[in-house]
Amino acid sequence: MAKTIVLSNKWYGQGQHWLTHSSSTTQNFIHRKKVDIVVNSSDSNAKRANLFAAKKERVKLPKYDDDDDDLGGKKYHISEFLSHPSGIAAVLNTSALQSFQSLDANTYRCALPKLRFLNFEAAPLLDLRVTSTNEDCLVEMISCKFEGSEIVEQQNNHFSAFMVNHMTWGGADAESFLEADVKLNLTLEISVLQIYTSPFTMMPISAVERPGNLMMQALVDKLVPLLLQQMLQDYDDWVQKQLDSLNQEF
Repeated sequence: MAKTIVLSNKWYGQGQHWLTHSSSTTQNFIHRKKVDIVVNSSDSNAKRANLFAAKKERVKLPKYDDDDDDLGGKKYHISEFLSHPSGIAAVLNTSALQSFQSLDANTYRCALPKLRFLNFEAAPLLDLRVTSTNEDCLVEMISCKFEGSEIVEQQNNHFSAFMVNHMTWGGADAESFLEADVKLNLTLEISVLQIYTSPFTMMPISAVERPGNLMMQALVDKLVPLLLQQMLQDYDDWVQKQLDSLNQEF
């Protein structure tokens, strides 16, 4: 019979900091001293590899000034955009999703395109919470699982994942910026690899963690800049739509 194992990772306040900002949203988040990850496993002594990747990227924000006549005397700040449904769609990068749906006021279920690996096909399904304020925008992955064949879905019991993307902005005029601080953590039960070939279970954890960390870091290094550039484009498109709507009123 499967047992429920609670893995407590004290990521906040020591070691590698998942969040280091001082906004009210994050302070409430940090006050949770630990995050409990529940993994259903048939073997409480199974070896687990912990993979980690992080990326901080900053881009210059376009200047939409109150004094610009084309803006009708209105300033369209990035915080206003990220509180708008169009901004939420940009944060979730919905154009790259297979589908997404709202679960509640700020939580969304996102289905990614199917992945194919060896003879297996799996559809990643993520639950993301988006909390946007006048000071920052916090995206948390609260659930991650794979849909597919029975053997693929069984692997959901052997791994856990956590991701946070903390976006902040600041500066003035030409120095205005948007910064994303992304951190990703994956805990993988080594025995999950036996679906490919059993000798993997005899490997030391370091043999999985080292290449796994390199692969995850390379992925994060590539995706974060692309996400920010796409957000800037979506931000500009949103401002232009506001202007078109404003012009139609006159």
